[in-house]
Order: sequence, then structure tokens, then C-alpha cells
Amino acid sequence: MAADERRVITEPLTKDPGTVPARLRSLVSVHTRNRELVPIARLRTRRTAISLVSADGAVLSEFSDDRVESTVLLEPVESNAWREWEIELVDGHRKLLDAADTELARLGHRPAALPSKLGRALGARYPAANPPAPCPERKGPASAVLLAYLHEQAEALKVHDPGVREGTPDAVHQLRVAARRMRSVLASFKTLTDKDAAQLLREELQWLAGTVGAARDLEVMRAHLAEVIVAEPPDLVTDPVKQHLADQLGAAYESAVADGLAALGSDRYFRLLNELDGFLASPPLAGPAHKNARGRIGRSVNAERRRLKAKVKSLYRASDAGTAAAALHEVRKSAKRLRYAAEASAPVFGKQALGIARAAEEIQTILGDHQDSIVFRDKLHALAAAPPGEGGDNGFTCGRLHALEQQRGAEAYDRFRQTWHISPPRRLHWK
Repeated sequence: MAADERRVITEPLTKDPGTVPARLRSLVSVHTRNRELVPIARLRTRRTAISLVSADGAVLSEFSDDRVESTVLLEPVESNAWREWEIELVDGHRKLLDAADTELARLGHRPAALPSKLGRALGARYPAANPPAPCPERKGPASAVLLAYLHEQAEALKVHDPGVREGTPDAVHQLRVAARRMRSVLASFKTLTDKDAAQLLREELQWLAGTVGAARDLEVMRAHLAEVIVAEPPDLVTDPVKQHLADQLGAAYESAVADGLAALGSDRYFRLLNELDGFLASPPLAGPAHKNARGRIGRSVNAERRRLKAKVKSLYRASDAGTAAAALHEVRKSAKRLRYAAEASAPVFGKQALGIARAAEEIQTILGDHQDSIVFRDKLHALAAAPPGEGGDNGFTCGRLHALEQQRGAEAYDRFRQTWHISPPRRLHWK
């Protein structure tokens, strides 16, 4: 959502009006952590609403004329009253809000100074906004590049936290990506911060991505299983076996979801959020953080590129399939680190950095298919050993699918070799 937009969530009150419903407590816990929630204000609103419609009768937006009375329940108790207008889109275009802003400003009306009625009621007691992220500049300090990227990803993590709790599609993936990006750039630009503080954050971000993200891996696996089974001739995969395999993965997925939600409600997660906020509020910077951004950041990105090249050389020296698979996984992880470092450096290197990020992402995606095929093969091997479903034997089906996954992995490896030969990531250059 844009900075001037908001999402309204409602829930029936409990018998005790001073108790926040459990669902709402959960959805805001990424901000409140494990602190107790207590009533701080009472608001009464008398609303007159008018629908704004198009020529064909469609409701484009709703104009609300609100008369508000507030009582702050904190000491000293204060009361206030005011009138405000709101325009909320229904089926209209965003441009309608922009036009309304322009017209109301022309008539002398001003936007509210605070983002909500609660904010207006609290007045000076409304919490101050967090300090803005630093703006990276070519001739500015290297620390601004790292901190701006960390601010962006920390905000993404907090935005997607409620979605994970609600089961919103792709929320788990996005939260995990934010955690991985932060962990990765803390490693790539490790000379810019205190080693111990950054290492602590990296370890906790790794825990979060692994615990919450396990459900995402199984979700991808379930979707892939459904896809490959549909492509198989019906006489080679009986319905009972198909159902049995789906049930096995489904049970593992539900267990992983439960583990992820438990992690998001744990003291360890809330400590991580506190540590992340503290790190961004008072960054433990080291000496090189104050050096020129292009020089210091550019050298770090190029170091990640050299690291990737070294991993590729190790891959070509692999003596057997097992060693090669492990080496490919290291290449993928290294490509991911290069991608995120290049993304972070984009504000000071522009298209050059974005080109490196795209090249690294292509390698990461290709080798992601290869790694997925290995993980899926391991899962198929385990499923083959499970008791068969009624009406069929798991072994034949799992063995056939295992062979298909071997082929998928081989094809991914060939695509990687071709991509690396034609368009490997380039070096960053600067004067």
C-alpha cells in the first residue's frame, strides 16, 4: 500500500470491551510484540456517507462527513471534538482521489496532520514516526547504501507478517525473502558494521527464514507434484496412490504452517524484531562505513562476483554426482548473495548494478529448479518407503517420478552451463 493508504480490519467485540479480540492482537503483534494492549482512548463518530457514482450508476467512491468526539483515557484525561472528511475508493480509479485532493486544496481544505482519528485524539502523545532511512548518494557514505536496503526489507517483513498469520497467498515467500535479503547484505557488506552485532542478526534472520519458510518449500512441492502427476498417463498413476502422496505432503505442509505460526508468536521472534529496530535506529557502524559509497560498495559487490566465479570453478572440478550437486547448491547461494548485493547498490550504480542483479537472478532461478528437483527426489524416496495407499503401491509411482526429477535436474544443469557461458554477471566499474 502507498504511504497515504490504509487497510481497515474489523472484528466483533468480545464480552469485555476492554479486551482486544485475539485475531486483531495477532495481526498487530509485529508492532506491539508481546506487550499488553490496554484501552487508551474512546472515540465516537457520527457519520454521514454519500456515494459518488459514475454516469452508468457504478459506485466509484464514498464521501464521509464525520463528526468526532474523543476522550483520551491516559493521564491527564483529555477530551476533544472535530469534524473531518474522508473519501474512500469503491470501484473508482486512484486518479479520482488525486482529483479530489486537488479540488479540496483549491477550496482551502487541508489534509489531516495525523493519519487517523486516534492520532488526532492523542495529539502530542501520538508516537513519533521512525527516523527515515538514509538516502544513498554516489559521493555519500557507504553505510547509507546498506542501511537504506535494510530499512526497505525490514518494512517488507513487517508488512507481510500479518499476511502469514492470515494465510495470504505468497506472504510466507515474501517474508522469507525479506529476511534472506537482510541476512545476505549484512554478510556482503560486513566491513561496514560491528562484526558481532551483524552476526547475531544474521543468525536470527536465518532461523526466521528457515522456520517460517519451511511451509513455502512444501507448498511449492505440492504444486509441482500435482503438475507432474497430471502430466502422467492415467494408467501409470492410480487415484489411490495419487491421493496418498497428496495426503502425505499435505500433512507435512500443515505441520510446517503450524511451526511457522508458532515461531511468529515466540519471544525469540519479538526479540529479533527489537534487535532489528535497535540496529537500524543506532547502527553499529565500523570505520569503512564512512568511506565513499561507490568505491566501498563497488568493491564489495565485485568481491561477491569473484566468490561466485570461484564456486563455479569448484563445480567444474567435482568428481562425482554428489559432489557436483553440493557444488551447484553453493553456486546458487553465491549467485543469490551477488544478486542482493547488486540490488542494494543500485541507488549509486544504477543500470549497471541492475544488470548484474538480473544476471545473478537468472542463475539463481535456474539452479533453484535444480535444487528443487533434488529436494523432491529425496521426498519421493521417503514417500516410496511409506505404507501404500489403498489400491496401489507407492514404489512404482515414486520411482517413475524420481526419474523424471533426475531429468529435470539434468536439464537445469545444462541451462546453467549455457547461461554462464553466454551471459555471466559482469564487474562493476566506476571512476
